[in-house]
Amino acid sequence: MKTDFDRIINRRHTHSYKWDQSLKLFGDQDILPLWVADMDFESPPAVRKALEARAALGVYGYSIKNEAYVDAIIHWYQRRHGWTIEREWLSDVPSVVTSLSIAVDVFSEPGGSVILQSPVYYPFYDVIRMNGREVAKNPLVIRNGRYEMDYDHLEELMAGGAKLMLLCSPHNPGGRVWEREELLRLGELCLKHGVTVISDEIHCDLALPGHRHIPFASLSEELSQITLTALAPTKTFNLPGLQSSFIVTANAAMKRKFDYRVKALSLHMTNFFTHEAVMAAYNEGEAWLDELIEYVAGNVEYAIAYLAEHLPEVKPMRPDGTYLLWVDCRGLGLDIKGLKSLMFEKARVAFSEGSAFGTEGQGWLRINLACPRSLLTDALERFCEAASNRS
Repeated sequence: MKTDFDRIINRRHTHSYKWDQSLKLFGDQDILPLWVADMDFESPPAVRKALEARAALGVYGYSIKNEAYVDAIIHWYQRRHGWTIEREWLSDVPSVVTSLSIAVDVFSEPGGSVILQSPVYYPFYDVIRMNGREVAKNPLVIRNGRYEMDYDHLEELMAGGAKLMLLCSPHNPGGRVWEREELLRLGELCLKHGVTVISDEIHCDLALPGHRHIPFASLSEELSQITLTALAPTKTFNLPGLQSSFIVTANAAMKRKFDYRVKALSLHMTNFFTHEAVMAAYNEGEAWLDELIEYVAGNVEYAIAYLAEHLPEVKPMRPDGTYLLWVDCRGLGLDIKGLKSLMFEKARVAFSEGSAFGTEGQGWLRINLACPRSLLTDALERFCEAASNRS
């Protein structure tokens, strides 16, 4: 039975991070929130069934990782991405951002430089700075309406001493699904300069039609030995509240060092519900995901066409993947405060304001398209009308 992604689910007053903070964050409890990256869709039916069965046990004691859970992960990545993962390469971590933070801590030195490619998911800055490291920005460049890497500048940073890089693949907020040739060229530089790569691939399952995600570590044995990949089913199947994620690395020494820090922070225990949900998602959620990608692709086309017709001053960047739309609003002539006022006070809608992703994002907005088409329509109508009538 096909999923009805048009169905509205009332998430207000459910302790929702996305829906129940509007008054606190934006000054109006009735603002329509299309900001933080979780979906307004139910997870696959198999996940709900698995969680209900697990809850019915009634005793919620300490749990252990089981082989069937590991099998589900391995088979998924082989099936969807052609990537062969060995069992001993995997470790559980509560979240991808947790993995990024631990990796910065254990694979770089205090005061050292860590490369990121801006604009980028804002916790990248936090995990670098809050661990006492310096951000080494390698700004992406826009060519032919999409982001590309600046390899010359990247090599300057590496030659200048930066030995750790946080890669966002697929890219958030720009929606780029990096192509094989782009990743291989990046890999050549990393191998040449002895740079370790922490690859955040949380959006890997959300490549849109016509695009294919390539795990960075899968490109060669050499690259697998310098890479720690941070993964999760949470974006794919809308499970972020279950705190499920894992890392993959073929480098046994890297994994021992990473695992030691996880244990030191006592983050190694298994959540009672998580593994059951993950197994159900990976083993039985594939058809649901294919339908989701088709629906999100439709929302992408709808949003781009709507903005072109009703507010041509703004220019969306067409995504290759994710369910996020990065929109250049500099044509509106507003500063950060003005854009926020336009959204929160006049349009009464919440997108993510672009400067949070770095100074290169100033004047941009990120729209979460993972919602029923009617909600997206409402949000776009509000924003376009307010922008068109701004004084």
